[in-house]
Amino acid sequence: MNKFQLAGKKVVEIRDLKKSYGNNHVMNGFNMDLYEGENLVIMGKSGSGKSVMIKCLIGLEEHDSGTILVMGQNIEELDQEEFNELRTEVGFLFQGSALYDSMTVRENLEFPLRRHTKKFGELKDTTPLVTEALKSVGLEHTMRLMPNELSGGMKRRIALARTLILRPKIILYDEPTTGLDPITSKEIVLLMKSIQTEYNTSSIIITHDVDCARVISDRMILLVDGINYAEGTFEELYVSEDPKVKAFFK
Repeated sequence: MNKFQLAGKKVVEIRDLKKSYGNNHVMNGFNMDLYEGENLVIMGKSGSGKSVMIKCLIGLEEHDSGTILVMGQNIEELDQEEFNELRTEVGFLFQGSALYDSMTVRENLEFPLRRHTKKFGELKDTTPLVTEALKSVGLEHTMRLMPNELSGGMKRRIALARTLILRPKIILYDEPTTGLDPITSKEIVLLMKSIQTEYNTSSIIITHDVDCARVISDRMILLVDGINYAEGTFEELYVSEDPKVKAFFK
């Protein structure tokens, strides 16, 4: 057990999660715990259900059966207003960054502040929050730029700043290094690690990137056929003699 498990404070609990699309059974009884302050990496082949799981977690997909608790709350028992309030505690970094092309960097970061006024109230001046978020990713000079003026790595950082601006307790990363060159990928991973320390976030990281998993993970789950096939630290799984586990590290 790692230090986060020993502390015992769970921020996400998933039990017996099932999700199918017709005859395609994607999640087949998946179980998972995420602990406060922990970076949990989930690896699996394409189509194994990784992204489906996190979409169910934040309500972008409805699961067929099973239980999902976020911050101790069963998401199925929440009305829409309660669920929207809970979502402000969960940040989501999309694989493609998903910035609004017609908005400046500043406007992209202000967008969630305008939508979630209950958390911060009606802000007359968003500059302090926008500046803080951009500073946390090292891009405070980009406030007036448009997304098409940014590199791929910069877009990923800006998307992360937009996630951080609501000061979430949980961050979900969907393939955070996909499409980036090795140097930029390393920078993003180190940034994620520093954010964990600075903001005390708990994170679920979906990735195929073994180097990312090695650096960022406190614990890993290997997803096979819609279930958590193996679980442990990177070091424990890396030396496994199980053929299905070894296949992840080739």
